[in-house]
Amino acid sequence: MPGFIVHLGASVICSHGGQAQPTAPNPRVMVSGQPVVTIAAPYVVAGCPFFSGVNPLPCVTGQWLVGATRVFAGGQPVVVQSSSSVCTPNGTPLIILVTQPRVNAT
Repeated sequence: MPGFIVHLGASVICSHGGQAQPTAPNPRVMVSGQPVVTIAAPYVVAGCPFFSGVNPLPCVTGQWLVGATRVFAGGQPVVVQSSSSVCTPNGTPLIILVTQPRVNAT
């Protein structure tokens, strides 16, 4: 899965529009002056408005499932723009809206 590497300043949301932020970006590898994100670091989601019927099921966390196959940081694959993820508790994906446009990974 090639794509641009996701960094701390990337704009990431859940499928319902809640803002997502990485809990532990890798501080040793930088792109565009900001730490990269690996698939080991879960994201926290704030402001998800999702309701399923009468029960609220907002996204709380998101975890990347697949990252780069050839580029690693701290022994973990980096997240790229084409990476897949899943949010808990409802199983919807995270969406990467904007990331740095200079560094690609496969």
